[in-house]
Amino acid sequence: MPERTIQSTRRAWVSCPVSRVLGIPMFKRLKDIDQRFRELEGLLSSSDVVTKPSLYQKYAKEHSDLYDLVDAWREYEKLGGQIEEDQRILREDDEELKELVRGELTQLKEQRTLLEERLRFLLLPKDPNDDKNVLLEIRAGTGGDEAGLFAADLFRMYARYAERSGWRVEVISGSPSGGGAGFKEIIALVEGRGAYSRLKYESGVHRVQRVPATESQGRIHTSAVTVAILPEAEEVDVQIDPNELRIDVYHSSGHGGQSVNTTDSAVRITHLPTGLVVTCQDEKSQLKNKAKAMKVLRARLLDIMVQKQNDEITEVRRSQVGSGDRSERIRTYNYPQGRVTDHRIGLTLYNLESILDGEIQGIIDSLTTHFQANALQAPTSA
Repeated sequence: MPERTIQSTRRAWVSCPVSRVLGIPMFKRLKDIDQRFRELEGLLSSSDVVTKPSLYQKYAKEHSDLYDLVDAWREYEKLGGQIEEDQRILREDDEELKELVRGELTQLKEQRTLLEERLRFLLLPKDPNDDKNVLLEIRAGTGGDEAGLFAADLFRMYARYAERSGWRVEVISGSPSGGGAGFKEIIALVEGRGAYSRLKYESGVHRVQRVPATESQGRIHTSAVTVAILPEAEEVDVQIDPNELRIDVYHSSGHGGQSVNTTDSAVRITHLPTGLVVTCQDEKSQLKNKAKAMKVLRARLLDIMVQKQNDEITEVRRSQVGSGDRSERIRTYNYPQGRVTDHRIGLTLYNLESILDGEIQGIIDSLTTHFQANALQAPTSA
């Protein structure tokens, strides 16, 4: 581009009222995205693209990903024009008209501020795992059988939330405790659009305070359960060398160690480089158990990769799936007071029963808003 053209373009950006509010770098980026959106609209109506399904799907996804941002940007530009017009009227002599405009101008500026925050949020880099399915891992911690019972309560909470969201839950493996009423560990695959984006902040230590059924003195006991939320990893995300796996098969066993079937259908997979061990015996088919175990192994290896990458970038801003967050108490469920407190954001709710029945959208929304606000304030979001 000739230097004269570049300079004239820069002058146009500087003189534009919207660019003065947003700042030229953000203004230029939004203009470029709007231009790309228009190009995509043309491509999606092109016969050359329509006849190539894979290419059409690629452009359609990009168009869909940009839609909310472009829609907000165009509304922002429209507001900017209305504000400029009202400010022009204020420079005229018609006092009656100026009085009408002052009230409207205040409202328009408030709307513009809200839209500016939305634009900054929409410009944040998207977590590439947000649209993935989830591996939900729940493990009983301190508290013995009471922790196992609460692990079962939490699994039911997430299963009910998944049901309300129209998602599918498939148990991959489970290790019962407390006479079969609770779980030492349960792992499930949660399949649904945006599952990871909504559940990723649930990773951590969940603490329960309640009187166990076996407590004759009515004393409150405190137990802990660990929840891990891992994005489901596809084969293209994590390449596993078969030569680095040791696969053992054995008879499945049920409560008390009794044999569930007489075939070697249970599978134990050991990833030799990392020492990770995954077992699955829920299915009667050895092949199905192996497939499920590989899903869990891929998710855990992806988790290690993500943690390593984030650690290399900064120790302060760890991923929510990193093990550091899991070692912290994130939430307390207090039965005597009917209270649930999320310690990360200081949120306390007194609807314990409905929360344990899967009504956790309010908590998820509050956490999402909190972490988005943090991301907006971070230097990398500028």
